[in-house]
Amino acid sequence: MQTRGAIIRQAPGQYEVVDLEIDDPRDNEVQVQMVASGMCHSDDHMATGDMTPGIYPFAGGHEGAGIVTKAGRNGKGLKEGDHVVFSFLPACGHCRWCASGMQNLCDLGATLLSGARWGDPTDFRVKLADSGQPVGQMCGISTFLQTTTVSADSAVKVPDDIPLDKACLVGCGVGTGWGSAVNAAQVQPGHTVIVMGIGGIGINAVQGAAHAGASNIIAVDPVAFKREKAQELGATHAVESMEEATELARQFTNGQGADSAIVTVGVTTGEHVAQAFSAIRKAGTAVVTGLGDMTEANLPIAISELTLFQKRLQGAMFGMSNPNWDILRQLQLYRDGVLKLDELITKTYSLDEIAQGYQDMHDGKNIRGVIVY
Repeated sequence: MQTRGAIIRQAPGQYEVVDLEIDDPRDNEVQVQMVASGMCHSDDHMATGDMTPGIYPFAGGHEGAGIVTKAGRNGKGLKEGDHVVFSFLPACGHCRWCASGMQNLCDLGATLLSGARWGDPTDFRVKLADSGQPVGQMCGISTFLQTTTVSADSAVKVPDDIPLDKACLVGCGVGTGWGSAVNAAQVQPGHTVIVMGIGGIGINAVQGAAHAGASNIIAVDPVAFKREKAQELGATHAVESMEEATELARQFTNGQGADSAIVTVGVTTGEHVAQAFSAIRKAGTAVVTGLGDMTEANLPIAISELTLFQKRLQGAMFGMSNPNWDILRQLQLYRDGVLKLDELITKTYSLDEIAQGYQDMHDGKNIRGVIVY
């Protein structure tokens, strides 16, 4: 069928909206009419070239929700009319990682940026309408399409009464940030936590730290609007720099340092990681969730500090979540009034306004922009 979607043709580049042809679902696939898509920084990384897809053109978007319009035979029982939230990380349910409760590391994730279906680098489900040229799908889902065909491994059925324009956020940003605090940093009651970078991920790390019972949550961002938003959603303090945050954390802990520091900077560098590492106490945890130039390989941290102070440097993919469970759990927290979703959305855009949405992100105007179809 024909649809419209936002693609990039090269990097550096900019998203443009074009006409596309999309295949009907096969076995273990569903076709979904999109209701909303979050505008995550990771999709911008594809446009800037910090991350490189396996094929151009490439259709972006990986944080979305919609309604199933067609369904192939699938083990999840997904059918026409079901409301679904996409997990940007598919979960097969039977590889080593899924079987041991680490769905976020499912083996299917190995080819997410290839643009093709897992296991077949020649299998592209989207094409340009005018030429038939194959188009890659971001994470196999491409939520910047009005209608998209995806693997059932990427779709989680959710209750019909939850608004999908809010629920879309748990497909990436909420789970990644919340889990970075709750799962990766293992925040406990009474802890002092630094969250470095208050965007769509960092704001949810603030929420996660608050839910876990941290006494001091220090949000760090140079943008005043973002610092104010962090305090509305659980931060006890908000400062412009890591120097200020580190000093505050030491004041709260008799000079020891923060129990954990979570790096959620939009374009993360080794220097950001080093600052977080220096800010934590002995046996503390520095969590690295943000992405940057994927070719960068140097971390300027002292091996002696890592060893002698027994510090932990922890990566966090999707907040170490198990999407088939955690997406539903987080939506229940939203229902209960514990997890805030409405407040995360700074502005909504049409699909044709996608370039403006990302400009607003770069200008520091948005916590999260959302495309509403």
